[in-house]
Amino acid sequence: MGSVLGGLVSQAEGVFGVVPPEIAEIFVASVRDGFVQVSAFVAVTVLLFSYVQYKTDGRLIRRLEENERAQPLVGALMGLTPGCGGAIVMMPLYLRGSVSFGTVVATLAATAGDSAFVILALAPEAALYAYGLAFVAAVLFGYAIDSFGLGVGRVDHAVRRIGGVETDGGVTTDGGFAAPGGSHVHHYEDEAGCEIEAPTRESTVLRRLTEGALALWWVAAAVALVAGTLYLLRGAPDVAIELGVSYAGVFTVAGIVGTALSFYLYFVGRRYVGHGHVGRGRDTFATLQETFTHAAMETSFVTVWVIAAYLLYEYPVALLNIDIAAMAVAAGVLAPIAGALLGLIPGCGPQIVLATAYAEGAIPFSTLTANAISQDGDALFPLIAIDKTAAVVASIYTTIPALIVGVAVHLAVGPLFGFGVL
Repeated sequence: MGSVLGGLVSQAEGVFGVVPPEIAEIFVASVRDGFVQVSAFVAVTVLLFSYVQYKTDGRLIRRLEENERAQPLVGALMGLTPGCGGAIVMMPLYLRGSVSFGTVVATLAATAGDSAFVILALAPEAALYAYGLAFVAAVLFGYAIDSFGLGVGRVDHAVRRIGGVETDGGVTTDGGFAAPGGSHVHHYEDEAGCEIEAPTRESTVLRRLTEGALALWWVAAAVALVAGTLYLLRGAPDVAIELGVSYAGVFTVAGIVGTALSFYLYFVGRRYVGHGHVGRGRDTFATLQETFTHAAMETSFVTVWVIAAYLLYEYPVALLNIDIAAMAVAAGVLAPIAGALLGLIPGCGPQIVLATAYAEGAIPFSTLTANAISQDGDALFPLIAIDKTAAVVASIYTTIPALIVGVAVHLAVGPLFGFGVL
């Protein structure tokens, strides 16, 4: 299988005993392909979005606070942007009482999260339809909550009785429904209690090492982008794992180096350049350097989870001969329901695993769509930190349209596998 694979197998045998070549091959291929086929394209998308944030300097947010009627629509648009940055921006506005609870739900329902990068890279047509449906459902449900309440007060009361939290998820009328015109939480004068960004650690050596790793990471990403683009133009053929100046050699080296640097940046380096909590930290785009740093850190996070998703899928399929697609077909309408329920888990990691499974043909389009609506990404964490009731209520309310739309799509088109996958 090539000198790289042979060397890895030999080293593994010396440390852990005999390792079947198939195990090593799956590992090396996943490490390489995850970066070239996904992360390089994610890096470009994140960089473009970060650059827009850098150029606009937050002007959109200031205008939003002045236009209440447009809030759910703009919130959904912010959530629809790939990654969690747009949605994270909206949460402090709600906690200050600047936007309505319907805006929060619309934002979270439309949130594409970091899993959007995976689908955009591997199945752009599927992303267009799934996130388009999520956007429509988010806007409609957000305005419905602001206009009619839809029982927000009752859910809020029930959650507070279960969780015993003191904060309020929304102002309600005597009838237990949200007041017309939106449900705003109390004004919080001090938001410092929500620490969503870990402090930067001090180490001159590690800081400079991380800065060098960032520069080398972008070189690897640029090379991987070219290799990945050629890979798609050639019809996605099998690429041998090898070293050298050939196309396969460059493909392999860029993938392995890029993944190794991503793991370093995510697990070690981020703490020395002001990104202690990747995905949860406040997006900062004060300079171009910070913009590039943010894009690299965000992509590194995605890379870690993409590699994990590849391995979680490939190993059971290869070693246990599990047909995940057949299991999804057998599940029937339960498949989109499972996708919606998975979206209740905060964060982007599980959603990236699901997105990767879709790209591998393991789950149907209806499941992807339900999860796209239900998932709240990392945007839920700042809300949890200050107002747990509002966070739980919002998460419940994003699951409702996810179940409705997911089941409807499943009944309309059936268990559609591989739709839009490149």
